[in-house]
Amino acid sequence: MKLLIIEDEKRLSSSITSYLSKENFLCEVAYTASQADELLCLYEYDCIVLDITLPDGNGLSILESIRKQNREEGIIIVSAKHSLDDRLKGLDLGADDYLMKPFHMAELRSRLLAVIRRRHFSGNNRISLHEIDIDLHAKSISVYGKLIEATRKEFDLFLFLTANRNKVVSKSSIAEHISGDNAQLFNNFDFVYTHMKNLKKKLSDAGCRDYIKTVHGLGYKLEA
Repeated sequence: MKLLIIEDEKRLSSSITSYLSKENFLCEVAYTASQADELLCLYEYDCIVLDITLPDGNGLSILESIRKQNREEGIIIVSAKHSLDDRLKGLDLGADDYLMKPFHMAELRSRLLAVIRRRHFSGNNRISLHEIDIDLHAKSISVYGKLIEATRKEFDLFLFLTANRNKVVSKSSIAEHISGDNAQLFNNFDFVYTHMKNLKKKLSDAGCRDYIKTVHGLGYKLEA
């Protein structure tokens, strides 16, 4: 799951990134409103952690812009401002949650998962697709009740396909989702093909039908 952390306090943003990376989130960081705008123009995210007070702008303006574009990212505001008016304004503008500083990282993680569940998986921790079962908390994939040994990137890849099931997703969007900014370092998307090939083999070896279809010239689609 891919996150954008918009937070100008570098110590806090580093702590958030360090903790959530260990929880298998892919984190990218913007320290200013302009950096956030640039990243949002280039990439899509599962969820955004947004500070209200930024050195070159107001986080609420970023929130308003995101919602006007009808983007699907979940948004959690984090702020040292304890004003009820700020909280209400953020929620009215389309934030999914509001967390006041200081906060425990474990609580942020739980709220992120809750937002992602609501937005993509109807609030469920477990997703069933025919013989496949996905556990968001355990970050595991099972076929006919048998756990497959998926890597972190394979799990993220399958979850991304599941969130976009019956839609064609391009190789570039998959690359950005599982590798973030690092995707720009690759000359091609062979690594996407490799992860996809390995994932499909593990699913097939466990007795799963082939739901992941290659759409030539475009990308992949999970038909389920």
